[in-house]
Amino acid sequence: MSVLTRDEAQTRAQLIDVQRYTIDLDLTRGADTFDSTTVIGFTTRTAGDTFVEVRPATLRSVTLDGHPLDPAALDDNRLPLTGLTPGPHELRVEAAMAYSHTGEGMHRFTDPTDGETYTYTQLFMEDVQRVFAAFDQPDLKAVFDLTVTAPDGWTVLANGVTEDLGDGKWRAATTPLLSTYLVAVAAGPWHSVRTEHRGLPFGIHCRRSLAPYLDADAEEILDITRACYDRYHEKFEEPYPFDSYDQAFVPEFNAGAMENPGLVTFRDEFIHRSAVTDTERQTRAMVIAHEMAHMWFGDLVTLRWWDDIWLNESFAEYMGYQTLTEATRFTGTWVDFGVARKAWGYDADQRPSTHPVAPDADAVPDTASALLNFDGISYAKGASALRQLVAWLGEKDFLAGINTHFRRHKFANATLADFIASLAHHTDRDVHAWADTWLRTTGVDTLTATVTEHPGGTALTLTRDGSRPHRVTVGIYDRDLIDGATLVRRELSEVDIPADVEHSLPGPRPALVVPNDQDLTYAKIRLDPHSEEAALRGLSRVPDPLTRAVLWNCLRDMVRDGELEPLTYLEAARAHLPGERELANVQGVLAFARTQIADRYTTPTERPDALALLTDLCTDLIRRTEDGSDPGLRLTAVRTLIDSAAHADTIRDWYDSGSVPGGPELDPELRWRILGRLCVLGAVDDAVIEAELTQDPSATGRQGAAHCRAALPDPEAKRAAWDAMFTTDELSNYLFTATAQGFWQPEQNDLLHPYVARYFPDAVAVAHRRGPAIADAAGRHAFPAHAIDTHTLTLGESCIEDDDPIPALRRRLADQLDDLSRALKIRTATAAS
Repeated sequence: MSVLTRDEAQTRAQLIDVQRYTIDLDLTRGADTFDSTTVIGFTTRTAGDTFVEVRPATLRSVTLDGHPLDPAALDDNRLPLTGLTPGPHELRVEAAMAYSHTGEGMHRFTDPTDGETYTYTQLFMEDVQRVFAAFDQPDLKAVFDLTVTAPDGWTVLANGVTEDLGDGKWRAATTPLLSTYLVAVAAGPWHSVRTEHRGLPFGIHCRRSLAPYLDADAEEILDITRACYDRYHEKFEEPYPFDSYDQAFVPEFNAGAMENPGLVTFRDEFIHRSAVTDTERQTRAMVIAHEMAHMWFGDLVTLRWWDDIWLNESFAEYMGYQTLTEATRFTGTWVDFGVARKAWGYDADQRPSTHPVAPDADAVPDTASALLNFDGISYAKGASALRQLVAWLGEKDFLAGINTHFRRHKFANATLADFIASLAHHTDRDVHAWADTWLRTTGVDTLTATVTEHPGGTALTLTRDGSRPHRVTVGIYDRDLIDGATLVRRELSEVDIPADVEHSLPGPRPALVVPNDQDLTYAKIRLDPHSEEAALRGLSRVPDPLTRAVLWNCLRDMVRDGELEPLTYLEAARAHLPGERELANVQGVLAFARTQIADRYTTPTERPDALALLTDLCTDLIRRTEDGSDPGLRLTAVRTLIDSAAHADTIRDWYDSGSVPGGPELDPELRWRILGRLCVLGAVDDAVIEAELTQDPSATGRQGAAHCRAALPDPEAKRAAWDAMFTTDELSNYLFTATAQGFWQPEQNDLLHPYVARYFPDAVAVAHRRGPAIADAAGRHAFPAHAIDTHTLTLGESCIEDDDPIPALRRRLADQLDDLSRALKIRTATAAS
């Protein structure tokens, strides 16, 4: 498919202005295709040629100003429009369009639980042309009139309020000016919960088979929605700009959610069929807050070109966490951000594929390159930079600048320069210089503390390896005089780096000095040796959970940089997680310990000891929660113990009895998790998987079964899983991912060895055939991440250089190979110590 270049978009925007789309979709034409009729009203400023994008299964007819055009003129996804004269024009395109099973375009899903079918759109970047003809670029906004014909019993949701006209016909209210990628439709026999808030219709929707689970959480979801809506109206002078607010939880959704105006779509895993922790509920709440922030950042004011994606994602990320903290019961969201989300940014920023938060336009020459920037930098690093901006600028001036930005550019498009100009209007600080150093650069600064004693006190020096200015808080801690173990904060000082170089600390040498104590900046930190020892010995005795998150991240970074042995990190987790009171920290530390340290940073001979340590730790946590005082901690420990089990006995007893002794009872998520681990260990066969699928025939049950079958240590099972992923092209996006996640297992290295070399050409081929969504899944989930050796590295480097992977796969492979190289270096450093 031809991708749109920035130069082409600029040329087209200079030539035409688009006023209106009138779209009619017929979803009653069968399981393979739907009918799409589009009428586009546009104006040409001068005489010239351009093109419209459409990717049909069959292009039936095209007329321009009533004159037929030859459908055979369609070149890939581009239909030429030549000889345009100045003035108004009307383009009519009639086509049959293919349903998708990869989460792109119009996705169609049949629920195996009850046989009901659902469709929804995901039109991001350049997938609108899979649904209707469009001038597909963000700065050609227009109003949209939409009608949909749907099967009997279906409800149609869209960007505006929809009206049932009878006989399966639905009409959506005319939208305000929108970019094409923000148009949304979701149609099916939805289960809906509707209400009003401040005169605005609110609705939440899911598949009928999930109705009991949505109903159980409906008030929580709506309470979060109302609280965020009210808080945003306190922050923002521009009112919510659309006529309704629907949230649809849809199946097989690739992203966490999508900010379609008035109709936000979420992955329906956020409707919990099984027990979850409060931190997971907080994550769902954060995504709700994030997507609502997009109604202003991205929908009301939209980027002009994809180099400014941070204007959407960084702002929504920052506002989501901050607003949740201010307006809901989830007051500790920045802890979860610090220990989990922020690491996503740090990791991405240390790979060769890093890029600035706001890259130069020349670095994003087309939509294919733009798609690669939806990563930890545009989200986590960008949000961290904004948090630092607020610390440096002050929230009052920050919000004043935002409101000026909205006022100047509402229902239009804007750039980084526009945003900085709006900020500069409200402050004397040099925000242009701040943007240059923070948004136009790459990499992670490192802040190192040095403490020296001298007569009469102690001197603290903070040095910076990097180029950015930082405003940080430095925490000074002493040991409690009574118990000698608890660390008590002596003071919290605000420090500017590099302006403030040395600080005098009256009194005795502190036990612990924590740079960036409240995590207000984006930087790695290094402790002085005395503080490092204190952290390793007493991390759980630090009073503030956010400070503990900063310290855990410090240890994590040291492991990744080869400065701390992986076993030392595991021993710190073993020592301190039983005393950790913040569940987000427990989950973040256990996730890193299990997935990175145990599976990648330890050698095959060391791995059993790492798993045994994790099993012992989780057993301890389970014992400590037998009184029911902390169900979230207990559930987290149970999950990690299952994933770490080296022997089948204990978890097989749980599976057979249907319960963990003392609770919890096994819900579907835990049953499939245990069964997956039993498959890895070779303790069950396909008959057990089939019996479990009979008991749970849901969509998640099918995914669980696909995962389990791929995990079996059996040559035939591996062959079948490989063919399903890379040969038949029949797996949906979710079933592909489930199969890939089950396939590679460190315990099965000998069985899997022949597939390592097959992976690279097969991944390239499937990515070319099936497109970016499957390419991303193939690079992220189907990569042989367990194969930590130079042979895999060489194969991967040759693939990137010689085999021409599509951009989405190329980026994933480059990142995976960099992570593999880092793991090799960590193993080498550990062996040499």
